[in-house]
Amino acid sequence: MQELSRRQWLKLAAGATAGACALASPLRLLAQSGNRGPSFGVQLYTARALMEKNVAKTLAKTAKTGFKEVELAGLFDNAPKEFKKMLDDAGLTAPSSHIPLQGFEKDFGKTLESALTLGNKYIVLPYIMPEQRQSFDIYKHVADLLNTCGEQAKQAGITVAYHNHDFEFEQLAEGQPMAFLLNNTDKDLVQFELDLYWASKVNQDPVAIFKQHPGRFPLWHVKDMAKDGSIANVGEGTIDFQRIFDAANVAGLRHGFIEHDSTKKPIATFKRGYKTLQTLQLPS
Repeated sequence: MQELSRRQWLKLAAGATAGACALASPLRLLAQSGNRGPSFGVQLYTARALMEKNVAKTLAKTAKTGFKEVELAGLFDNAPKEFKKMLDDAGLTAPSSHIPLQGFEKDFGKTLESALTLGNKYIVLPYIMPEQRQSFDIYKHVADLLNTCGEQAKQAGITVAYHNHDFEFEQLAEGQPMAFLLNNTDKDLVQFELDLYWASKVNQDPVAIFKQHPGRFPLWHVKDMAKDGSIANVGEGTIDFQRIFDAANVAGLRHGFIEHDSTKKPIATFKRGYKTLQTLQLPS
């Protein structure tokens, strides 16, 4: 997500088979969950403008695109119980929520309680503000915080994760932030959500990352990159998704979410993403 729009969101959030060993189409797995294979949905940040106007209608429209899962980016002034009812009414589940840094730092017990009410399996730290990352010490703080919260969350049956943008791949004097977070968080307590667009934009190979840290990327943001480097609807850009999807087992993929940070037609973006997923394959 881009910095200005992410800043605004943080303020808001604070208030087919060919044989037994062949490949399977993600379309057959879109509604799956548990241990049966990866499932796919959408990140509702994509539709935040619609969500601000009417949550229930936006969820209903999202469900009609074919997806049955969503990743949350705020509750838009609704209590967790009220939001869960709207999800249920739309026939949607929310395996994951993005929670701002302060939701980890202050009263994480309340964050956990909300996640349990919503039916979340993952709580994801989505972004570190520019003013917060003036020193490499922020990554040391975040690593320690994720380990601590991860241990508490595990007791509740929830997994803590970290979502990247581009800045985590910068080579700083103290090292690369992404590598530091991966190497200084407990793999049994902390997982990661790889944003395929942001990694690709800074010439980082998702497949290589998965191979270096197998099983630590149960969540993906599936978003495409246009020739000019901007975000594109999935299937309309330059990213070779099939190559990445071939490594889903190495990554440990459980849930993938279609996302576009700045689309003016979020429902059309979801539909385009769903159509593209039908053309891809996952390892059996």
